[in-house]
Amino acid sequence: MPGGALAPGESPEQGAVREAAEEAGIDPAALEVHDAVVLDHGPWRYTTVVARATGPQHVRPTDAESLEIAWVDVEAVTARELLPAFGAAWPALRRLLG
Repeated sequence: MPGGALAPGESPEQGAVREAAEEAGIDPAALEVHDAVVLDHGPWRYTTVVARATGPQHVRPTDAESLEIAWVDVEAVTARELLPAFGAAWPALRRLLG
């Protein structure tokens, strides 16, 4: 999952779109942000942003932080090795996806 720290003054949604562009080659112009799920850990928060592709996306690793980028069927997500925070957020995210 692309992700990282927010830049000063950046919203979680803006940061997620920026990180997706930097790490996975996501075209922000062909993306529509729908929702976010926040796990609040007191001094820090882990926010997962849900977006829909509105046009072609040619995902690929675009920096040294990304070893592999792939579309994964929602039914196969839990079979993958997940970051603990994303794994904790997944049930709520799955409900958002319908």
